[in-house]
Amino acid sequence: MAENSCDISGQDCRRCPVLSSPGGKPPTSFNGTSKWVRLNVGGTHFLTTRQTLCRDPKSFLYRLCQADPDLDSDKDDSGAYLIDRDPVYFGPVLNYLRHGKLVLNRDLTEEGVLEEAEFYNITSLIKLIKDKIRERDTKTTQLPVKHVYRVLQCQEEELTQMVSTMSDGWKFEQLVSIGYGRAQKSEFLLIVSREVKWEESVHPAQSGELVSIGSSYNYGTEDQAEFLCVVSKELHNQPYGPNSQPSEKAKILQERGSRI
Repeated sequence: MAENSCDISGQDCRRCPVLSSPGGKPPTSFNGTSKWVRLNVGGTHFLTTRQTLCRDPKSFLYRLCQADPDLDSDKDDSGAYLIDRDPVYFGPVLNYLRHGKLVLNRDLTEEGVLEEAEFYNITSLIKLIKDKIRERDTKTTQLPVKHVYRVLQCQEEELTQMVSTMSDGWKFEQLVSIGYGRAQKSEFLLIVSREVKWEESVHPAQSGELVSIGSSYNYGTEDQAEFLCVVSKELHNQPYGPNSQPSEKAKILQERGSRI
């Protein structure tokens, strides 16, 4: 807890000691030793009780409260123990000692807190974070793999270029003839697919425009409805030689696609 706020655990205090004692100094217990401890972690001051810091008798903080002669601990002008660590990640460590729960803000990582827990040698917290990291990594590696399909409309002379330039994991699936378009040129639907994990599949493709959504179909063993999204993208026509033979090209590509 940052300075000017108090740690209330059990019967430690009823009011913030900074406000209830003369001169803003933490009160002392009956044996003359203050039960409040100031810490200066990376330039940020924390105020907490000895009881909180002594939760783990094997920790660095416990030895600090016992004035361990083996610890060469300096103090700043306010009497706070100087600790050269990250104050942002010290917050979750201190809160864990207060209530026994690991609470992380979204901008903090488990690995960062683990580094601090290992530095302060808080064994129970180290075990807890390692278990959480293991559980998180297991969920990530077990994400179901699904397929995203795209249907691209093109003219016959564009097929070779489109198939040869497919990248980013897109794979040829099927070629469907749809008749003749402008200038009486044969047109086709080129169906391609790409494997994606579940977390990727919730985001629509940025390079295409949604045209329609077909009827639902069953996929795998999951009891969930899924849909085939058909997208399109405008392509500029490029000049081709007058001696090209589109019909033969389309047949060759279709035969190759059926073998994949």
